[in-house]
Amino acid sequence: MRWLGHPTVKPVVFVLWLLPAAWLVWAAFNDRLGANPAEALIRSLGDWSLRALVLVLLVTPLRVGMGWPQLARLRRMLGLFVFFYASLHWLAYAWFDMGFVWPDIVADVPKRPFILVGTLGWLLLLVLAATSFNRAIRWLGAARWQALHRSVYAVAALAVLHFFWMRAGKQDFAEVAVYTAILGGLLGWRLWRRLKRPVRGSTLGRVSVREG
Repeated sequence: MRWLGHPTVKPVVFVLWLLPAAWLVWAAFNDRLGANPAEALIRSLGDWSLRALVLVLLVTPLRVGMGWPQLARLRRMLGLFVFFYASLHWLAYAWFDMGFVWPDIVADVPKRPFILVGTLGWLLLLVLAATSFNRAIRWLGAARWQALHRSVYAVAALAVLHFFWMRAGKQDFAEVAVYTAILGGLLGWRLWRRLKRPVRGSTLGRVSVREG
């Protein structure tokens, strides 16, 4: 897997992760999102947020289990794509559902549990994205920075809960079960590694918007 260290890999991955957003913009302007384009756009952006989150959490198991250390150089960019798609997902709700009427948005968020937990997850991602750079690590110190960025586990839990409540109205839990199993497995792997290590100096596998 030495090709993962090639200078062209990061630009290629960057472009590939922009393609879903580009396609959704094209589909919206060309009436290709079905009978309810606003709902299709909001849900598609949420789906891509979850997929990016899964990929970020998958980096460390692949790096450790498969011996692919070159994957580490992609973690920050992939993590920022989680924030990118989650931000578009939330903005699409604010625009298409609420018309950017901020008093109505502020009143609506606490009324609907799935929007409340989704907003909390996005706020955590905002903090992680804002502190994902080297200067933030130096400012916070490595230990505090790692502790802060472990809150991505909370993001994963909130994302699954948000997805569950969103699908509860239609009793459609098939995809929820898939994401719950995948994210649960990835977090369980990290817990297993922590329990397996000696108590002294043990740390949970590094995960963050920068390090997955």
